[in-house]
Amino acid sequence: MTRSLDIGCGPSPKNPFNADEVFGIDVREDLDANIKCADLVLDPIPFEDGYFDFVTAHDFLEHVPRVIYVPNRRNAFVEVMNEVYRVLKVGGQFLSFTPAYPHPEAFRDPTHVNIITDQTFQAYFDNVNRWAAAYGFNGAFEIKLQEWRGPHLLTVMQKVEIPG
Repeated sequence: MTRSLDIGCGPSPKNPFNADEVFGIDVREDLDANIKCADLVLDPIPFEDGYFDFVTAHDFLEHVPRVIYVPNRRNAFVEVMNEVYRVLKVGGQFLSFTPAYPHPEAFRDPTHVNIITDQTFQAYFDNVNRWAAAYGFNGAFEIKLQEWRGPHLLTVMQKVEIPG
């Protein structure tokens, strides 16, 4: 039995890994029972540790601020990545599909506040460099796939143990 979580899912969670059970999280409150309401900029993912085989984020991460200052300074994007790492099983996969630099689609929408590049995940959240550890990232991902699909960057990462 496999489980997938689609963060920022809207009314219909996506299931690109064909998981047996599919859940979603969105800020909307008029959603089905398998979709929980949470604002991941402020709230943790409302599931237990290691619950999911897959987590997906389609057109979501670009809306998560890198830093917020009120009431205290927090690295919101790093915190979301920590939460993704927390709810994934070891060996679980995280799929990100987001408009990215240098494409104008990354900047066109005024709610896009987190510009991703083709270096963001492999420099900051991978199991080699882990530069985001300096900002509070407490996980590690192995980059399994990264490719452009038009203006979108598709990245698939696998949760691995933190390098010693």
